[in-house]
Amino acid sequence: MENLPSQAPAEAPVHDPYVRPNTSKRRGGLKLWLLGLAVLALLGTAVTTATVTVVLAKSAAAQSIGSENLPVPRGSLTDAEKHTTGLFKRAAPSVVFITRLQTAPRRFRMRGDDIPAGTGSGFIWDKRGHIVTNYHVIRKASGAKVTLADRTTWKAKLVGSAVDKDLAVLRIDAPAERLTPIKLGGSDDLQVGQHVLAIGNPFGLDHTLSTGVISGLGREIKSVAGHPISGVIQTDAAINPGNSGGPLLDSSGRLIGVNTSIYSPSGASAGIGFAVPADTVNRIVPDLIKHGRRMRPGLGIEVADNSLSRRLKLSGVLVMNVPAGSAADKAGLIPTRRDPRTGGAVLGDVIIKVEDRAIRGNTDLYKALDRRKIGDVVSVTVMRGNQRVTLKLPLVVIDAGK
Repeated sequence: MENLPSQAPAEAPVHDPYVRPNTSKRRGGLKLWLLGLAVLALLGTAVTTATVTVVLAKSAAAQSIGSENLPVPRGSLTDAEKHTTGLFKRAAPSVVFITRLQTAPRRFRMRGDDIPAGTGSGFIWDKRGHIVTNYHVIRKASGAKVTLADRTTWKAKLVGSAVDKDLAVLRIDAPAERLTPIKLGGSDDLQVGQHVLAIGNPFGLDHTLSTGVISGLGREIKSVAGHPISGVIQTDAAINPGNSGGPLLDSSGRLIGVNTSIYSPSGASAGIGFAVPADTVNRIVPDLIKHGRRMRPGLGIEVADNSLSRRLKLSGVLVMNVPAGSAADKAGLIPTRRDPRTGGAVLGDVIIKVEDRAIRGNTDLYKALDRRKIGDVVSVTVMRGNQRVTLKLPLVVIDAGK
């Protein structure tokens, strides 16, 4: 074996506490790590700044858009609006809601239950609880309920009705302090174009106000009994089903009519409504309260139907019967009678004029006497054969219950 030179053993590393170890690689890694954090921080700040900028921009845009359509505080009401709202506040407590009841039959019971069968309006006449409405509102009712403005409901009983004028009076036993009577007015001085207000409960919506003008005067409509109601007020204030019986007021809040019907092919308001004039209401309601019926003035006689007069070719109203001993009998009015010799009919007097009003049929006679009072003496002109005779007749109560 060759004698090769031996190698010196590797020196072991010597640690010198006074010599700093080589950390250059560590410092390089730390710098990279810190640099990364800085970059991330910068990126985060940029993103946050951008986000905040976008949010602020959107907010500013929203404020800019919203500022164009912000609610504007309401200004003062006009004088006309103040007047209308004040009038409604004063008059509304006088208007009532009426529910018509009908008896529904029940099996195995002698009497059925009273159920609602219709609604309408009315108004308080006095502190004694009298309520005025249309007759057709409570027609064929088994009972009625009245709801006041304070939401209290009271049973009502019928005091009286004037079918030929479509008016009725109910009464409730409510305390006087709960009752606010309507302010009464007249209808003889109304003018077309005058502002009016109608308050009622159309379609069950209580205390509804509609406004308009008087669009016509002196109209004539037929009542549910078929009799004419003269002097009717026409208005374009909306009157719908449920308004019937409610008040028509002038601009002073006075009652000038009772809303009664509309002219409409559809049954809803078409701008033509009618009201019974206040003068008629003021004349009839006291009779209904005092007597329970209308004290209707008349001649106290029986007259022929219009169809008979037309067949006989008469122009006027044929007198058929005059009660013996009556005022008309004493005044000399002659009825239709039979000839005792032939058995044929002998025509009686034919009324052709009352005062200065020409009479061509029963409706004319009715209207000529309608505005008169019981006890008034009227001049009646008749045709007696070929002679014209004028008589003085006092008016008496007739058809008091109708």
